[in-house]
Amino acid sequence: MLVARTLSVLLCGAILLAACSSKKTDVAVDATNVYSMPSMYTRNVNTLISDSGITRYRIEAEEWLMYEQNEDSAYWYFPKGIYVEQFDSTFAAETIIQGDTATFYKKDQIWRLDRNVHIENIEGRRFDTQQLFWDQKKRIIYSDSAIRITTDKEVIEGLGFMSNEQITKYTILRTTGIFTIERDTTATPNDTTAADVAEAESLE
Repeated sequence: MLVARTLSVLLCGAILLAACSSKKTDVAVDATNVYSMPSMYTRNVNTLISDSGITRYRIEAEEWLMYEQNEDSAYWYFPKGIYVEQFDSTFAAETIIQGDTATFYKKDQIWRLDRNVHIENIEGRRFDTQQLFWDQKKRIIYSDSAIRITTDKEVIEGLGFMSNEQITKYTILRTTGIFTIERDTTATPNDTTAADVAEAESLE
């Protein structure tokens, strides 16, 4: 009788083990699509990010998808645009960056922004392009695309540029046009219509 019971227990254990093995196999098959699914999905993001213990960035985004299943290829994706404020050591905003979509590659610490990328620096310069890369390790911002830089005095157009993170020291790789902005000096401060009129004159 004891032998029979022992055999019965062993048989049941074998059946359960086989069942568990079968389930694990099914999970493994389903797991082939894991890397195509975000590990985290967040909506209506408004968050602060620190660098070396200092709050350096504020991010706003309608959607934030994290793909972190594979550490070597982990990235964040912002399919509906992003707005980033960069702060100095006193928590004063020194740079604003925004774009229609953005991707952050965690291992390399590189941001890629695409379509209608707009930057404003603390000096009031405005930069517009269709693609931008921000290397946080090297602390540089660069682009190979057409770039348009607007200041109070001129508009500069070119192809490709490289800059520091604050966009205060930059180089245009190939300038295609420089235009002065002439403002109506007879306009009064309250005359916004006349004061905002700017005429571009090519200097080429």
